[in-house]
Amino acid sequence: MVAGEVSGDMLAARLMAGLRPQLPNVRFHGIGGPRMLEQGLSSDVPIETLTVRGLFEIIPRYREIKGIQNRLRDRLLSERPAAFIGADYPGFNLGLEEQLRAEGIPTVHFVSPQIWAWRGGRIKKIKRAVSHMLVIFPFEEAIYRAAGVPVTYIGHPLAEMIPLAPDVAAARAALGIAPDARVVTIMPGSRMGELKYLAEPFVAAAKLLAQRDPSLVFI
Repeated sequence: MVAGEVSGDMLAARLMAGLRPQLPNVRFHGIGGPRMLEQGLSSDVPIETLTVRGLFEIIPRYREIKGIQNRLRDRLLSERPAAFIGADYPGFNLGLEEQLRAEGIPTVHFVSPQIWAWRGGRIKKIKRAVSHMLVIFPFEEAIYRAAGVPVTYIGHPLAEMIPLAPDVAAARAALGIAPDARVVTIMPGSRMGELKYLAEPFVAAAKLLAQRDPSLVFI
C-alpha cells in the first residue's frame, strides 16, 4: 500500500482496519503515515518524503521521488505481494500500479482521481494500470463501468467518523466557545507545502478580521 498525503493516510488506515477481520493473517507493506502505521503497516520511508505540492516542489525533488518509486517497485516485484493498493496520490501510484500490473501483480486504486472534473483522458491510463477501482462517490461507479474498468463503490470512510448533523452545542462546549460567538475556521490544507505557502497569508487575514471585530473566535 502507498499513501502520499495525510488524507490518503486516514482513508487507507480505515480500509486496513476493515480488511483485517476478513484477512486475519494479512501483512501490509509500503509507504504511509501514522494512522497506517497504527494499523500495522511496515513503511519504507516517511510519508512526508512524498508530500509535495505543485510543480515548484515536484521538479527539484523529481529524481528523489522517482527513485523511491523505482526501489519500491523492485522490492514488490521481488516479493510478489497478493495485491497492491494505492490510496489516492495518483501521480505516484498510477505509474507504479501500471508497472506492477504489467508484471502480473493485481492492483487496486482506492479513491478515484477527479476525472469527472478535469483531465478525463486519464481514464485510459487508469484502465491500463488498475485491476480494480474503489470509488467513494456513487456517481463514479457508472463512469468506470462505461470505460470497462472493474469498479466497486464502497462509500466514503470518513462519513462514518463525521456525523452529517453534528451537535453544534456539544462541539462549542468541548472547545470552550460561547454558544452565541461568531466562529471563523482557518483551513489552509493538510500538506506541508500548503502550510508553507498559505499559513502566513491566512494568519494575516485573520489578524485583519480580528482588528475589525475583536469578538470573533478563530479555530
